[in-house]
Amino acid sequence: MAHVWQLQEAKNKFSEVVDEAIKHGPQIITKRGVETVIVLSYAEYRKMILNQKKISDFFRESPIAKVGLDLRRDKSGLRTDIAL
Repeated sequence: MAHVWQLQEAKNKFSEVVDEAIKHGPQIITKRGVETVIVLSYAEYRKMILNQKKISDFFRESPIAKVGLDLRRDKSGLRTDIAL
């Protein structure tokens, strides 16, 4: 589980935040009580980036890829029965 730091504390203990990110994983920093940023090690970042798939591969490997979906576009005119 990531450690949560308030922004002021993270600024005052930046070296400790970095060390914790290297040793124990991502560190969450909050600003006014809202989770705002994450500090993570470069190794963790690289692993995350290298594990990304192309979106086309994601859909091609999806279990629904073999389902016969009708993806044809409805070419009928504009709908006039919708009040905006």
